[in-house]
Amino acid sequence: MRNGTRNFAPLMAKNRKPTLPPIFGEWTFTKMNYLIFLGGVVIIILAYIIMAMGGNDSFGTLTLAPIMLVIGYLIVIPLAIIYRPRKPAGKPD
Repeated sequence: MRNGTRNFAPLMAKNRKPTLPPIFGEWTFTKMNYLIFLGGVVIIILAYIIMAMGGNDSFGTLTLAPIMLVIGYLIVIPLAIIYRPRKPAGKPD
């Protein structure tokens, strides 16, 4: 202790918790992920346009647009999130 000051760095180092690895540390989006995501967004936008332009009893409003929305929201967007390219054979992780 010099001139009434203390060095708290050693005390802080003892209290520091070990850092955890990031949740998505190795999970990066590739160009293919973004293209799949873009495809899903295009499908969803087209479905809403079809739904808005169709009449009350049209095939597009009652059948086509809802099917496109389900495909976009429940298949294509999640696929874009979880897609990972295959690693070449013989290469370790």
